[in-house]
Amino acid sequence: MGMKADEVEAWMAEYENPMKPVVEKVREIVLGADDRMTECIKWKTPTFAYKGNLMSFNPRSKKHASLLFHTGAEIPGDFPLLEGDTPTARTAKIENVEDAEARADELRQIVVTWCDWKDGK
Repeated sequence: MGMKADEVEAWMAEYENPMKPVVEKVREIVLGADDRMTECIKWKTPTFAYKGNLMSFNPRSKKHASLLFHTGAEIPGDFPLLEGDTPTARTAKIENVEDAEARADELRQIVVTWCDWKDGK
């Protein structure tokens, strides 16, 4: 399992949002995907990192869990989950817990691809 940070646990305890169960599910998937992945609070929100920031939650999103992949455009491979056409960032929307479970394999693949890419594999 990736490292769960106490500061993120504290942030989650205070987090009041209808998407909280979805955010929790995504955290579980991302941290469970690769032991190299860690999380911290950056930009006042949970952020996942390994040798650079992979993604952060948009904490104000209430209709779906919104994920910002800071340099998502650079991640090798083709991931339909990653949306957007800017030169660097990509976003992903997870509608609910069921959607998170349905997208879990792709999300895990993104995490592992990121970690391997950062390790030069």
